[in-house]
Amino acid sequence: MHSHSHSPGSSTRAFAAVTLINLAYTALEAGYGFATNSLALLSDALHNLGDVLGLGLAWGAAVIAKRPPTERHTYGYRRATLLSPLANALLLVAFAGALSWEAVRRFSAPPQIPAMPVVVVAAIGIAVNLGAAWFVRDGHAQDLNRRGAFLHLVADAAVSLAAVLAGIGMLTLGWSWLDPLTALLVGAVVAVGAFGLLRDAFNAAMDAVPRDIDHAEVSAFLAAQAGVTAVHHLHIWSLGAGEIAMTAHLVRPDDGDQDGFIDRLNHALDHRFGINHPTLQIEHGKACEHDLHDRAPHAH
Repeated sequence: MHSHSHSPGSSTRAFAAVTLINLAYTALEAGYGFATNSLALLSDALHNLGDVLGLGLAWGAAVIAKRPPTERHTYGYRRATLLSPLANALLLVAFAGALSWEAVRRFSAPPQIPAMPVVVVAAIGIAVNLGAAWFVRDGHAQDLNRRGAFLHLVADAAVSLAAVLAGIGMLTLGWSWLDPLTALLVGAVVAVGAFGLLRDAFNAAMDAVPRDIDHAEVSAFLAAQAGVTAVHHLHIWSLGAGEIAMTAHLVRPDDGDQDGFIDRLNHALDHRFGINHPTLQIEHGKACEHDLHDRAPHAH
């Protein structure tokens, strides 16, 4: 059976913990960044602030997703976990642009930066971000909401490592241009990571077939079931974290045990594809009105 690797309660606790931890560290890093005039620290703090906002969105989405279904919202509010990463990615893109602009501006006259505070504060950032990533590691491969948070935190650890290396370079070699260069690299790293998250989040929000599911393979699987002569209107989309919905019309003239057939097929779809919210419509006719539509170039 397809399994869910974490509970909503564990999601909200994890997001609450990492949000508060990152908020405290962001305040610390920004304070030292302003005190030392280090763009490397300020850029990392700005990136962390973006992540705090993003983590806050993810936390809020995980809380909203626990709300029960209503007569108006019959699926509940699980899709909040798909909208949160979309907003999260947009924030990252905006911050990446701001960091890069300031870094380019500083290249012409890089200020002298006391290197040791940069090294110490950024080293703390590596520990904070890796520790926070550990909190949300479970299920991040299947949960887009957790994946967004996990990628942010790992990227933050890498950014903090770059700041440590820049601080060591300024301390030992006196290369003050390493400070804006680090900020520019931070912007590039953030932009690349945000693009992938933005693409996946947009696809999920637009009801795209989840990328780990092959639409054609599911269609062939349904068509190969006993008694099925045609498959129409096959739609597969994500309801939220770890929940995949599907609807399909199956032409099955056999008047056998349709309830048993549907139960077995639901189990098989969950086990093989992770589709755990299927809705199947059985049609008994040898042909049906959908045939002409399904011969069109686009797939239903």
